[in-house]
Amino acid sequence: MSLSEEEVRKIAHLGGLAIRDENIPRYAQSLSSILDLVNQMEAVDTAEIQPMAHPLDAIQRLRPDEVRETDQRAEFQPLAPQVENGLYLVPKVIE
Repeated sequence: MSLSEEEVRKIAHLGGLAIRDENIPRYAQSLSSILDLVNQMEAVDTAEIQPMAHPLDAIQRLRPDEVRETDQRAEFQPLAPQVENGLYLVPKVIE
């Protein structure tokens, strides 16, 4: 699969990336190579292959779930700019 320079510009715009015009052909080639590899991988018949959760079947050692700090909310809330009903009020960041 070969990406055009316009497609690379569109991908960069969607990703919020600034790409210099002189670098676009190189990015087009690199992205096209990646997409070609993905197409090759999709062509492999994996119907009889059992999925693996981890290639090494390693078991992760977990620490015991225990409380190590005391509740200090009563001391921190008076320092907060805005609190209501025991909750910290923060500015809306998602529109």
